[in-house]
Amino acid sequence: MAGALLSDLVEFLRIPSVSAGAPRPDDLVRAAQWLRRYLEAVCDVQLVDVGEAGPLVVADAGPPDEPALLVYGHYDVQDPGPRERWSCDPFAGVVRDGRIYGRGAADDKGNMLPLLAAVRDRAAAGELGLRTRIVVEGAEETGSAGACRWLRDHASGFAAAVVFDTTMADASTPLLCVGARGLVMLRARIEVAARDVHSGLYGGVARNALHDLGSAIAALAACDPAFGEEVRPPLAIERASWARMRSGDELLRVAGAAGEGERSQRFWELTTARPALDVHEVAGGAPRTIVPARAACTLSVRLVPDQRPEAVAAAVATELRRALPADVSLATETIASAAPVLFDPEDRVLAAARRALARACGREPAVARSGGTLPVLAELARAGVPTVFSGFALDEDAVHGPDESFRVDALELGHRAAGELLAELEQVLRA
Repeated sequence: MAGALLSDLVEFLRIPSVSAGAPRPDDLVRAAQWLRRYLEAVCDVQLVDVGEAGPLVVADAGPPDEPALLVYGHYDVQDPGPRERWSCDPFAGVVRDGRIYGRGAADDKGNMLPLLAAVRDRAAAGELGLRTRIVVEGAEETGSAGACRWLRDHASGFAAAVVFDTTMADASTPLLCVGARGLVMLRARIEVAARDVHSGLYGGVARNALHDLGSAIAALAACDPAFGEEVRPPLAIERASWARMRSGDELLRVAGAAGEGERSQRFWELTTARPALDVHEVAGGAPRTIVPARAACTLSVRLVPDQRPEAVAAAVATELRRALPADVSLATETIASAAPVLFDPEDRVLAAARRALARACGREPAVARSGGTLPVLAELARAGVPTVFSGFALDEDAVHGPDESFRVDALELGHRAAGELLAELEQVLRA
């Protein structure tokens, strides 16, 4: 199975299905068509237009009168960035030293494909005991607007959902994510004057938009990112799992990131169970001697229960307004938002997932939240669908970075775990 999975993944990775950065609409459609061919022998497959560049792949299999299971993934990927930062072509699917390299190798093509293969194998053998609907979207990297709209109309019919789109706790310990942080992403623009002016004539007197925005950003960064919203404390099972997981210092070292003082000692709490504000971009002025009249920044706040995206967006705008001089104009725009999610770890579906992951990996899974954001999880939670959120990537896989990769061994591990999970869910949901 590992050889076939690897061959299929190489072929899949060679489709540059980029949705974010420099989108490639034709290749998004090619990726959807590839998935249709991959599944159509055992599934009834449709490509559904949901208003995105890439269609939704919807594939149905299994007995129609049994409880319904949703299997979700995404075929779109981030732009690979500068080619010179990669050691190989990001869309060649190069295999070396036990890894397969390429954009999407871990997020989410390599993570997702073993799960789809397990569904396909059980369906082909006549062993698929649940009415199974595979839904693979092509716009997760740009916010999942179309998939979320589709789920609002269809999610209530599912008894459970499975998503493979995250990391393991470490190379031998699986991770069952019982939730994910939400997100509100904003663009802020300020204007301090009608036009830029000559710094030799007016510098030192004329208001500088970059200076004012920089001061406002510094004030915002000093705020508590809860912004007055209630924040639930971590679950006891999460705290116990954090003690088993890789240290913050190790993960920062792997990522090539610099930590802030002693905060790395609280790595898992601060990156999964607490909100966080980050500025991603500051723009304004030009590389010449002017005093800029306009400046802008892009920022986001990662949210945790019970923060509300709209309330936090309003609070950010209020704090920026407070930090700016009264005569400086400010405009803010919400670019993306998703609610935070927390599932009940004692739910029978998640308990079944823990048993299945333990059998497949030979170790009890860690149980914690993801610090990232997956918009469809909020729709599933809103519909009351217990969701198994797991995956087999590692921090070393460099998701969204140059030389993204996935361990070849993780393909077989993911396939084995998916098979155990499907069997376990069939027993639980049909009982």
